[in-house]
Amino acid sequence: MIGRLFYALDRRIGWLLEAAAFMSSMLVVGLMLFLVLARYVFGWSVVGLLELIMLFGMWLYMLGALIASRHNEHLVVDFVELQISDHRLKLMHKALVSLITFVICLFFVVLAYRMLAWGMRRPQSTPGIDIPLWLPQASIMLAAIGCSCYSLRDLFCSVTGILHSGTRQLKEEH
Repeated sequence: MIGRLFYALDRRIGWLLEAAAFMSSMLVVGLMLFLVLARYVFGWSVVGLLELIMLFGMWLYMLGALIASRHNEHLVVDFVELQISDHRLKLMHKALVSLITFVICLFFVVLAYRMLAWGMRRPQSTPGIDIPLWLPQASIMLAAIGCSCYSLRDLFCSVTGILHSGTRQLKEEH
């Protein structure tokens, strides 16, 4: 029951992440195309366009990192994991990696929170069209929280797998 609830929640969150990433990528591409056409074809100088591209680019980058973390497709160094042949030992290795990742992600949550809180206390904005700098900083906070949740998910799945493999091994021995 709880597993199905988490699965349905994950699918909805995944859909939202992918839709937001798609919209961000379309805005980055569209604005870049408009910037090139405006400058080199029409000779216009559009103030603030690079600021908008930076804003949506930052959100695209952080959403992409979050989507990769959701699918467990982020960059990994798997040399040790490839050397392990025992299934239970592989799960223990994955649990350790997930725990370390979770601790590091919590550190990034704290750093992102401090950065965002500082940006709210001492508001700054872009020079062209006055975009508050906390808007792109919020994408870092979202990515830090989301990656923490996904690393916790991976830790939970690894520990559950270890427990199930231990139970299975005890049943086979008796």
